[in-house]
Amino acid sequence: MRIVLVGPPGAGKGTQAVRLAEKLAIPHISTGDLFRANISRQTELGKLAKSYMDAGNLVPDEVTIAMAKDRMEQPDAEKGFLLDGFPRNVSQAKALDQLLQDEHMTLDAVLDLEVPEEEVVKRIAGRRICRNDSSHVFHVTYSPAKQEGVCDVCGGELYQRDDDSEDTVRKRLEVYHTQTEPIIDYYRAQELVVTISSLGPVDEITQRALEALKREKAEK
Repeated sequence: MRIVLVGPPGAGKGTQAVRLAEKLAIPHISTGDLFRANISRQTELGKLAKSYMDAGNLVPDEVTIAMAKDRMEQPDAEKGFLLDGFPRNVSQAKALDQLLQDEHMTLDAVLDLEVPEEEVVKRIAGRRICRNDSSHVFHVTYSPAKQEGVCDVCGGELYQRDDDSEDTVRKRLEVYHTQTEPIIDYYRAQELVVTISSLGPVDEITQRALEALKREKAEK
């Protein structure tokens, strides 16, 4: 299957992308991973992207699209892929359509993870990270540390990242509504959108997504 995964920040896209890609035996293609891989391998696209990032500018769509195209042409993506973080706007969605058309491929589904805005704010603003090891992550409501402000694993100080503050989260949601959400309507016109609730246990959401994708495939 060829799938695009969309949803607001805090919807659990990263977690679900990894799980779904594994269950469907297709590569998970994340924009963040594409940038990191190209920059670390010092490819021409990586150098170009880094020059924009170092200058504090957004990487142009054509660079992101070229990276995605290069990754989708790898042998492991022959039977499908799951795109996470791309396309990010309607212009990129149109470019992806053209790219797939050129390769005689089509998208099977656009999986939209739906979550109420206040839940997004609660999920992200409640995160606390260990200063000693950023892989130690807690949540004031869902997985609190035994001792407030202290990491259970190593005793390091827990803190809230600047971009996890409530104000920043609401600004990120505004950007999502303005730039990314319109792609849902764009794909809805192509009858590709499958919307599921992203509330509940992680396993339950994965199962919900797999069932919805299976139904979508059966109907085509």
